[in-house]
Amino acid sequence: MKQYKLQDIRNIGLVGHGGSGKTSLAEAILYFSGVSDRLGQVGDVSSVMDYDPDEIKRGHSIDASVAFCEVNGTKLNLIDMPGSSNFIADTPACLRVVDGLIFVVGADEGLQFYTEKIWNWAEELDLPRIIFLNKLDHERANISPILESIKNKFKKNPVFMQLPNATGEELSGIVDLIDNHYVSYDKNSKGNGTTEETPSEIKDEMEISHADLMEAVAEVDDELIEVYLEQGELTEEEFSKGLKEGIQSGRLIPVLGGSALKNVGVDLLLKAAIKYLPSPDLRVPVMAKRLQDDSEVACSANAGKPASGLVFKSIADPYAGKLTLFRMFSGSLKGDSTIHNSTQNMNERVGQLYMLQGKKQIQVSEISEGDMGAVAKLKSTITGDTLSDAEEKVVFPPIIFPLPVFSRALEPKTRADEEKISNALHRLLEEDPTLKMERSAQTGQLLLSGLGQVHFDVTLERLKRRFGVEVVVKAPKVPYRETIKGSTKVQGKYKKQTGGKGQFGDTWIEISPLKRGEGYVFEDKIVGGAVPKTYIPAVDKGIQEAMAGGIIAHCPMVDVKVSLYDGSYHNVDSSEMAFKIAGSIGFKKGVMDCKPILIEPVMNMEIIVPGDHVGDIMGDINSKRGKIQGIDSGDDTQTIRAYVPMAEVLNYAADLTSMTGGQGMFVMEYDHYEDVPEHLMQKIIEEANRVYDEK
Repeated sequence: MKQYKLQDIRNIGLVGHGGSGKTSLAEAILYFSGVSDRLGQVGDVSSVMDYDPDEIKRGHSIDASVAFCEVNGTKLNLIDMPGSSNFIADTPACLRVVDGLIFVVGADEGLQFYTEKIWNWAEELDLPRIIFLNKLDHERANISPILESIKNKFKKNPVFMQLPNATGEELSGIVDLIDNHYVSYDKNSKGNGTTEETPSEIKDEMEISHADLMEAVAEVDDELIEVYLEQGELTEEEFSKGLKEGIQSGRLIPVLGGSALKNVGVDLLLKAAIKYLPSPDLRVPVMAKRLQDDSEVACSANAGKPASGLVFKSIADPYAGKLTLFRMFSGSLKGDSTIHNSTQNMNERVGQLYMLQGKKQIQVSEISEGDMGAVAKLKSTITGDTLSDAEEKVVFPPIIFPLPVFSRALEPKTRADEEKISNALHRLLEEDPTLKMERSAQTGQLLLSGLGQVHFDVTLERLKRRFGVEVVVKAPKVPYRETIKGSTKVQGKYKKQTGGKGQFGDTWIEISPLKRGEGYVFEDKIVGGAVPKTYIPAVDKGIQEAMAGGIIAHCPMVDVKVSLYDGSYHNVDSSEMAFKIAGSIGFKKGVMDCKPILIEPVMNMEIIVPGDHVGDIMGDINSKRGKIQGIDSGDDTQTIRAYVPMAEVLNYAADLTSMTGGQGMFVMEYDHYEDVPEHLMQKIIEEANRVYDEK
């Protein structure tokens, strides 16, 4: 495998809203550079990037995929990241390992919700960006409003560096406003444009657009604007320097255009990406923490630093084992060596190293600094872990992944499935950090949570296809609890005589409510030995067992105080068992006089939607018994904060998608318990008792 200088490597992420054409652009780049011998099509086995059976079946990206190519002596590492709300899992991790981004925007639809979301993430990471207006050959392509939208929403100055000869079916050439020449494309070529004379009908517009671009570049630097005002133009060197400085500082956002499907403008995009996006040695150093003393250390290439790398993706394969994808920020990693996992503070044995070309694994002996690679069968390393030198242990900040918002209960179909399901799910969780699995202590259900219905469906398909595990899917049971509102004093007595030694236990207890969240308190108020001390723990245990099983709806009872204040015993017939039963009898009888009620979990929700959907969302939240806590305004979105009962939002991912056309997102987490309204409580109790009787 050819070794590249740092200056000749570009780590580039392709990002944007689902359907904008990111994968089609990646396929066009690979075809143009000679990696593939035909232009791969999304949803087809010809695609290098969308190779997973689920991606071919659904016709869009589900996972981030990695490939590399060489263009004019420069190695491009490409990461194609999904842009759908259900499959956004890989994006936060991949953004951490690239040095620049190409935002793909459909010229037919313009900026979409997740383009803006990813843009904000890129802003936080200070990543240089280029925008590629794809689908200029679409009949609805419209450039001007998109440029205006970029300016308004991103608060950046978009500079259109090209001028297409037309949009729609007539698209066949592009004016490169940097070099001020016209490039035409033959539909049967691999995407290599040919320099020709500019068509007369766009010559005037070309001159105006070139002047606008030069003025925008001049405004990046005080010295350049001075030169521009004096001379009326910039030299080629001044222009190039100013443009590069403006892009890498984020003051200028270059916008290029073309058609990935027709392979028009892709060569010009690559030329700009190589020229204006930084090589690994020019990117801002990545900060890590030295484990030895918690001090900060800058990890950068070409600085003689010890090895440091970040794992940005794991792929679970039932046959080949786990494949770990990583980026080296400093130092290099050789095959058949050892590397330290600083996150888990353990050494990992490194075997064969690879570079990935979609699903194809190409063996290499070393992954050098600034480059990306993969290694198979690391024992404990997972996504987000830091790999570092064993003597100079550093750890990168953790990757923040989107929280799962959609949960369902899984039951294995057969005994064989039951034996395999736990291991299979753990393998999928290693691959996808946005999945969450837990066993509900109250309901006993195995719960799997993801980012939405489609995300969940794909996970189940992989569970079956890769690991041969089939499951029955059920709605999760809402973990209702019981509590009381009143107080009482009650006797609990257990007496049994069947010949020989009998059973006798007699208790008097006071039952009273506690504040929400205080759980359970047992108080020993016995004086004078009315109940021997050896039997008092048994009374407590009997009450706790009765609380765990519930009294009115077989749900655990909480927030109750019980005081044992009197009782009696028999010298021969009393026992721990007798007093345990007596305590349970008294508690169950007394609770019915304490106004027992059901309480339900309430979720704290943040719902982010475009401003024109706020009214619909608030109306829906109110209809779900929710309580609006406030609204925070962003530039183009509104964040609605609310408390909503869990029972009402089990399907909220689908509800929000339906109401906003996929332009909304939300996060939620458990916050507290509240009383179930009287009109609903009786129905829940009746259903719980019916299910219990059927067991």
